[in-house]
Amino acid sequence: MKIELTDKQFRRLLDMVFIGNWILNSTRGEDRFHDYDEVESKLFGLCKHGPLASLTEEWGGVDIPSRAFCEGGIHEAIMDYEDTVFFEILAEELARRDMDYQPISQENYDELVSRMDEYITEFEAHGTDNILVDNPELGQ
Repeated sequence: MKIELTDKQFRRLLDMVFIGNWILNSTRGEDRFHDYDEVESKLFGLCKHGPLASLTEEWGGVDIPSRAFCEGGIHEAIMDYEDTVFFEILAEELARRDMDYQPISQENYDELVSRMDEYITEFEAHGTDNILVDNPELGQ
C-alpha cells in the first residue's frame, strides 16, 4: 500500500494515531493492545530521517513518540476531550437519575436533554465545585 501525504498531513496522522492509541491503551497497564503500539511505532519510525525527525526517538529498540512530540500540546488536546466527555456523561447520568432512570423514549427525550443542558450550564459556570455527595459512610 502506498499513501502520499504532505509533511503537514503526515503530522496530523501522527496526532490521530497517538490519540487513538492513548485512548485504547493508556489505562490498560500490561494488558495493552500491542498491535496498536506496533502501528504507532512504525509510523513514528518513518520520521527518523526527515523534517519530522524531532517527533520520534528510540527506546528499547522501539520507535516511540519523542518527548518533544508529547510535550507539544497533544496531551492538552486529549485532556480537553476527556473533560468534555466526563461532563457530558455526568450530566446525562444526573439527568437520568432525576428522571428515576426511566427508559428514554420519544415522550421524555426532550426532558432528558433539557435537564442535561441545565447540568452542562452549571458545569461550565462552576465545574464540580457545587457537586455534593451525601453519603454517611464517607463521613460527610
